[in-house]
Amino acid sequence: MAENPKMLEDMFFDMLKDVYYAEKQVVKALVKMAKAAQSANLKTAFLAHRSETEGQIERLSEVFELAGKPPRGKTCDAILGILEEGKTVMETYADSPALDAGLIAAAQAVEHYEIARYGTLRAWALQLGMKEAAALLGATLAEETKADLSLSKLATLVNPTGLSKAA
Repeated sequence: MAENPKMLEDMFFDMLKDVYYAEKQVVKALVKMAKAAQSANLKTAFLAHRSETEGQIERLSEVFELAGKPPRGKTCDAILGILEEGKTVMETYADSPALDAGLIAAAQAVEHYEIARYGTLRAWALQLGMKEAAALLGATLAEETKADLSLSKLATLVNPTGLSKAA
């Protein structure tokens, strides 16, 4: 057994750094995805979520500050992989009728990652007695869930039937 065993609080701050880094990467990616999107509705959704994500980064900074720690990130390989898949979609399907469908799928992969992280962080904050931090993380979790639902609705508008070869 380790001399200094890692505690839940250590894991909480490691994951907080991870998601802080992830959100900063997502802000950059949303601009690229908005530029690539063919649908005006999808462009608008990506840019709106970019603004929302900037607010989420501010909330994460507040969580760090509540704990007396400086806000900082650590490289998140998971988000880098998800964003790389999105970049591949943009390159492979540029100017294709399927591009927006791929962009929505890529964006939802990001949302699902974030929903998992914020749900866990909120639960851990409650376990650690960090009620104010839990409320901030819960607010972001609600926004990410709403963004995912909005993307699902957009998918029905952006991906009309008849785009497949079988149709």
